[in-house]
Amino acid sequence: MFDPVEKLKEHLRFPSVSTDSKFKEGMDGARRFLEGLFTNMGLGVEVVNTPMHPIVLARREGDPEWPHVLIYGHYDVQPADPLGEWQSDPFDPVVKDGRLFARGAADNKGPQMAHIAAVALALEENPELPLRITFLIEGEEEIGSPSLKPFLESRIESFADVDLVLLSDTLSPTEKQIVVTVGLRGIAVLDVEVKGPNVDLHSGLHGGAVYNPVQALCEICASLHDDGNRVTIDGFYEGVTDVEDWERDELARLEADDKAYKEALGVDGLHPLEGYTPFEATRYLPTLEFNGIGGGYQGEGSKTIVPSKAMTKISCRLVGNQDPKAIGDRVRQAILDRVPSGVSISVKMGHQGAPYLITPPGRPNSPSDMPDRLVHAFETTTNAIGEAFGRPPLFLREGGSIPIIADFKSILGLDSVMIGLFLPEDNLHAPNESMNLDVLNRGIEASKRILLSIARHG
Repeated sequence: MFDPVEKLKEHLRFPSVSTDSKFKEGMDGARRFLEGLFTNMGLGVEVVNTPMHPIVLARREGDPEWPHVLIYGHYDVQPADPLGEWQSDPFDPVVKDGRLFARGAADNKGPQMAHIAAVALALEENPELPLRITFLIEGEEEIGSPSLKPFLESRIESFADVDLVLLSDTLSPTEKQIVVTVGLRGIAVLDVEVKGPNVDLHSGLHGGAVYNPVQALCEICASLHDDGNRVTIDGFYEGVTDVEDWERDELARLEADDKAYKEALGVDGLHPLEGYTPFEATRYLPTLEFNGIGGGYQGEGSKTIVPSKAMTKISCRLVGNQDPKAIGDRVRQAILDRVPSGVSISVKMGHQGAPYLITPPGRPNSPSDMPDRLVHAFETTTNAIGEAFGRPPLFLREGGSIPIIADFKSILGLDSVMIGLFLPEDNLHAPNESMNLDVLNRGIEASKRILLSIARHG
C-alpha cells in the first residue's frame, strides 16, 4: 500500500537546493528518489539531462484514444537559511500538530506528492484504468526554469496528444477554502547600478560639488510612481485586460478582510491603485517593485562619505496580455531617460516570464472552443474538491508567477488546472516551512477523484 506521508518524508530528506552547487548530492538524491518511486509504480522513466539539473519524465502509456494528463512539479527547493530560525532540522522532517515540517514540504514536494499518491492509489485500485499519464518533474523551478522552455520546444511532438496540465503549486487562503488558480502574473526583472565618482569621497570636502549616486537613484526610483501608486512609464499598462464581473463576484466570496490583512502583514495602511481593493490589486494589476536598494556605508555608526555607486533591483509583475520583454524594455528606457548629468547608469535585464490567464467553463467570457476534455476537467475538479474539502473551490487569479505555465500554453498549446494545496501559514521560502497533512490527504482524494473522472469520461 502506497504511504504518501512516509514517501514524502523520504523525499524531503534530500537537500535539493538548486541554486547552490554544494547541494549537488542532494539534488542527485532527490532525482534518484523520484526515479525509483515512479519505477516502482510501473511507469516508464526517462531522465533528461540539461545544462544544470535533469528533468524526470515518467509515463504511463496506453490506448491512444485514452485521455492524456500531464502532471507538473519540481524537486528543487529554496535554501534553508537562516538556519538558526528553524525549530528543527530543515532536512529531517518532523510531524507536529498535524503538520509536516521540512524545507520543500509545501513548495513543492508535498503538493506534488498529492498527485503522485493519487496516481499510485488509483492504479492500485484499478490497474486497467483507461488513462495515460505523464509526470514532468524539473529541478530548476526555484531558479526560473531556464532549461524547461528549450526542453519543451525540442519535444513538441511528444506532447502533442496531451489534453491538459494538472499541478498544485499555488495558494489557497484556508484549509477549508481551496482555490483553483485561473491566472498568474508574469514577471520582468531588472538590475540597476548608478555610478558617480570613481571612489567614495569625503562628504565634507566634496559634498555639494558632485551628484550623490544614492540621491540620483532615489530620485529616479521615486519618479516611477505617482502619488496614487500608478506607474508613470508610458505604455506600462498596455495589454492589461478588464476584470470581469464574475471575477469580482468570486473574489467577494473569499470574504477577505482589510483589517486582518494589515494585521497579518504588520502594517497600518494599504496602498492599492485607486479604484481597486488590495485583493484586486494583487491579482488584476501590474506592479513595479523595488526588491532591494543600497549604496554607501551601512555599518554601525557613521561614515561621512559621498558613495561612488548605488544599486537597486526591480521586479515588474505583469497581467493579461502584457509582453514581458516589451514592458522590461520600456522600464529600462524610462530609467535611462531619467539619468541626471554627473552620474552614469547601467540597467541589466534579468529573467522574464509571461502572464497566464484562462477563463473556466460556464462564465460569460468562457471561450466557445474550449476542448471537451478540458471543460470536463474543470467541472470534475469543482466536484472533486467539493467532495474532498466540504465546499466547492473558488476560481481566482493569483499574484505570483510560474512562467512555465504560460510556456505550456504558448509552446504546447496546453492549459492548466492549478489546485492550491499550500496555505499562507505554510511559510514558503521561510524558516519552519510545513505542509498541513489534512490538506495533503484531502488533496490526494481530490486528485484521485479528478483522474478517475477524466478516465471515465474518455
